[in-house]
Amino acid sequence: MTLLDAGPDVGQDPDERRVAELVDELLRDHPPAATAPERFLGAQFDAGLAWIHFDEGFGGLGLQPGLQKLVTERLARAGAPSPVARNPIGHGMGAPTVYTHGSTDQKQRYLRPLFTGEEVWCQLFSEPGAGSDVASLSTRAVRDGDEWIVNGQKVWTTLAHLSRWGMLVARTDPDQPKHKGLTYFVVDMHAPGVEVRPLFQITGEAEFNEVYFTDVRIPDAERLGEVGEGWRVSITTLMNERVSIGGTVPPRGSGLIAEAVRQWELAGRPDGAARDRLMRLWVRAEVLRLTNWRAAQRRAMGTPGPEGSIGKLAYAELNKEISEMALDVQGPAGMLLPGGYPMSRPKTTMAYDSAPRLFLRCRANSIEGGTTEIMKNILGERVLGLPGDVRVDKDRPWTEVPR
Repeated sequence: MTLLDAGPDVGQDPDERRVAELVDELLRDHPPAATAPERFLGAQFDAGLAWIHFDEGFGGLGLQPGLQKLVTERLARAGAPSPVARNPIGHGMGAPTVYTHGSTDQKQRYLRPLFTGEEVWCQLFSEPGAGSDVASLSTRAVRDGDEWIVNGQKVWTTLAHLSRWGMLVARTDPDQPKHKGLTYFVVDMHAPGVEVRPLFQITGEAEFNEVYFTDVRIPDAERLGEVGEGWRVSITTLMNERVSIGGTVPPRGSGLIAEAVRQWELAGRPDGAARDRLMRLWVRAEVLRLTNWRAAQRRAMGTPGPEGSIGKLAYAELNKEISEMALDVQGPAGMLLPGGYPMSRPKTTMAYDSAPRLFLRCRANSIEGGTTEIMKNILGERVLGLPGDVRVDKDRPWTEVPR
């Protein structure tokens, strides 16, 4: 594979040519078929091709983020390993948060093993009493010299059972209003006092977990941002979460719509009504893909804006319809779950081996990463300029808010 494989437009722009040449060197020196995944991804990071818009030395080249598409497509065609598949939470949410708010030492310590998948990350935001209203969380962190002592519970934590590090938001000043008394930490998931328990889903798998903290000690050096600035740091994670869930730009005709097409073919290409339904979904998937690509091109470096909520909202609803289509064409067989309910703990997210399991797993898309209702609120307020929800607790100390 050579520079010409990158596409007809490469070479017109110096930055594009530089990126294409670096991809050529990476593939030449580390053939994906003959290179261990961690070693290949490490070389990709060292070449500055992990996150194009990050600074040099931190997995990037300091270029426009739109050039990442060139890298992703070239490497996918060459059969290179995907960093997202190995560490989806870390890649999509942890990396931009660490890069934006972390110290130089933190970026040097965390970013490379995060990208290679040697260290998996999880997100510790939601609690039993703080889901859509994350800022009302009650997990406490109390300062003790150069450490913080954490007690509390988190829930719906994806891949916590595999994680080395967690992004934790805890309340450090309960006398402040709920958004102002929070602080953001990186927590060692293997530290004493951290307990991870599985939450089994309707698929029979425990991709999600609940996490308990009992007198867990976190060094102050592992804090991201200033004390009391946890909500501001959290916004970086949340906005990137929505982009990572619904704002990706996959190859044309790939992903869940490809699975629906496959199921339609396996069913013997049923009647015209099923074909028309499939094609309408294919068109919508392509519209979403192109919309996400346009948003990625226009997105400035830094924390994404509400465009991530647009993609996430459309992605969640479309995935549910696509999975219903894939299930319907199977007829009565779609009522059975091949392999049954394994009660296992998977090593990746959105894992499925059949249309019924895909259908069940996609139910979570409209909840995880912010519910569909929250996405509509964000778009209504920040894009359409509609009046916001009534918030009677915004300026009241957290300790005075009924729970």
